[in-house]
Amino acid sequence: MKPAVRLYNTLTKRKELLSTRVDGILTMYVCGLTPYDSMHIGHARTFVLFDAFRRYLQHLGWSVVHIQNWTDIDDKIVQRAHERGRTAREVAEEFITEALKDSKALGMLHPHIMPRVTHHIPDIIGSIENLISKGYAYKSGGDVYFSVSRYQQDFSDYGDLSGQDTEEIRAGARVEPGEGKRDPVDFALWKAAKEGEPTWESPWGPGRPGWHIECSVMSLKYLGHPIDLHGAAVELVFPHHENEKAQSQALTGGKPVVRHWMHCGVVNVGGEKMSKSLGNVIPVATALRQSGANALRLLFLSSHYRSPLNYTDALLAGSSASLHRLSEALIQCQRGTALPASQESATTLQTAQRLMELGEQSSSLFYEALSDDFNTAEALGYVFRMVGSILTTVALQKDGLSPRQKEALNFLSTKIQNLLSVLGFDLCDLIERKPVGDQTADELIGLLVEVRQRLRAQKQYEMADWIRSLLGERGIVLEDTPSGTRWRRQ
Repeated sequence: MKPAVRLYNTLTKRKELLSTRVDGILTMYVCGLTPYDSMHIGHARTFVLFDAFRRYLQHLGWSVVHIQNWTDIDDKIVQRAHERGRTAREVAEEFITEALKDSKALGMLHPHIMPRVTHHIPDIIGSIENLISKGYAYKSGGDVYFSVSRYQQDFSDYGDLSGQDTEEIRAGARVEPGEGKRDPVDFALWKAAKEGEPTWESPWGPGRPGWHIECSVMSLKYLGHPIDLHGAAVELVFPHHENEKAQSQALTGGKPVVRHWMHCGVVNVGGEKMSKSLGNVIPVATALRQSGANALRLLFLSSHYRSPLNYTDALLAGSSASLHRLSEALIQCQRGTALPASQESATTLQTAQRLMELGEQSSSLFYEALSDDFNTAEALGYVFRMVGSILTTVALQKDGLSPRQKEALNFLSTKIQNLLSVLGFDLCDLIERKPVGDQTADELIGLLVEVRQRLRAQKQYEMADWIRSLLGERGIVLEDTPSGTRWRRQ
């Protein structure tokens, strides 16, 4: 039996104990990108959330099966292809490659399977045929639509996920020109071919799948039912997940088809929704260049995942400043414990005891916060409480640290690093391993690293390799990363 974790379920609108089909194994499907443009910080917040949640469950001893799809055929991809004079496939591949690079730079674990819609057309066609045979779908010209009213006869839960009444949805629905719907709330499972678009042959003529059926087919194919956890950004609750739930339950005859629905809050920029018309869409690559992966991860996890996040340059700068404070605390622990020990006294013993108790308490509260609706904001607060204590202790002990104080600071430093690793922070980037009193040597090493980077940019690889070799002979290891070159002593 794995440790208890409670999560807010978007369907039931309350926190529930995380339960799975098989004890200790969580099946998780996350709606992925539509690759028609660069991945932006709104996408990144969602993916970092599920990356951190997966890491936490694995840390607790769960096995997690993580699926995240690519919607590699869509109206927006087709439009972008027309604008660039390329094929839809070329556009999708370009942005999939870019998104994978950005995800790696963010330090995210790779999903176990990343299925593409275009690789599952036969599966989608078979599922649509199944829905037609069961009476849940109907053909109209070259299109096929899902019948919401027919679904309601058997399941009576359409609108429950989004908290809307079917009649309210019907009143607000629009029927686009050329659509042959019987009811405004019905939605497309298959779209008849249009000139200039990629198409596939089907029993209803050439065309391509509708958006919602794609995730139903891929999630059921790889995870079966009921799926333990289905997640995405909150913007997908309606219509995508509402329609997906209906299709999947109609296909399987099972209810619920998903045990837990988990949705991440929206990201605004400067108080406004991100949009190309406002020019405030921030690509992940831009944010990474500005702050680095740790600062961006800290920014996303410093607010509760269900809350909206208002992204500003000042907020990102604040995240970077918090990281600097954290790094400074870890470095001060290294420096303080490397210095000669001062004499032990009743006061230093009391200080050490308080620090040890703080570490134990903060660690326990950290896990409690994460197990209560994955409250990363509260959990990180306990980490920074330890950071503050480290900095205060070192600042007050001007004459050095006693043996017990050193032991306590090492204990806190280890606790902090262990807890941060649970959430996916890059510890190597946080800890600068510098020998005490050797600032000049460090500056010279940094200068050589910068010279090497410039030589590489100028394609003078032989000279760049010579610098790397020279530093290596002196025990300096260089690590080339997407965010730049880091160095450390062996």
